[in-house]
Amino acid sequence: MSIKERLHDILATLPEGVKLVAVSKFHPAESIREAYDAGQRIFGESRPQEMAAKQAQLPADIEWMMIGHLQTNKVKMIAPFVSMISSVDSERLIDEIEKQAAKCERVIDILLEVHVAREETKSGWDVDELRTYLDSGVLDRMAHVRVRGVMTIASNTDDESIVRGDFERIRAIYDELKPHFGAAFDTLSIGMSDDYPVALEYGSTMVRIGTAIFGSRSY
Repeated sequence: MSIKERLHDILATLPEGVKLVAVSKFHPAESIREAYDAGQRIFGESRPQEMAAKQAQLPADIEWMMIGHLQTNKVKMIAPFVSMISSVDSERLIDEIEKQAAKCERVIDILLEVHVAREETKSGWDVDELRTYLDSGVLDRMAHVRVRGVMTIASNTDDESIVRGDFERIRAIYDELKPHFGAAFDTLSIGMSDDYPVALEYGSTMVRIGTAIFGSRSY
């Protein structure tokens, strides 16, 4: 099947209002162009250098999303154009995004990455640390960062009950935080190629799918 066919097959499974992030990391610009020509506009990258290089050679109306762990010293590479940074896992990173967005005279949308999975290797805020940070009010005073929601990556397991538990926890955190941020807080980003149908049951509004669209990556 072509990228276009796979893309349309996935879109047909998504409820109205659920956004698809086509995870294009490690795939060439030509593949992104094929998906773009099929109507896709949101693409996810995990390396700032790779994202910047692709952004320079592809259509200007693409929404580029940073989906991997982002080092603070790399924020300036993508701040002029990035649509959303979805893997924000520390106060230090938020401070740097605010600083670089201000330099670019932009407001950058972010998602707070919360750790709910069983693996210690997964990144993200501890929920108690996040509550403490939000209670401090520091984030509320930032004029160039807009919190749009939360994201997580579920445990890497074939046990669906564990995955469901992860999604249930992040959904509860989303519901808890929403009153703090108001109407702009509208994104629950859970679900990837293997588990997005389950994520949809827990109210996912944004799924991140790469392999099922582009095939296996060339690392």
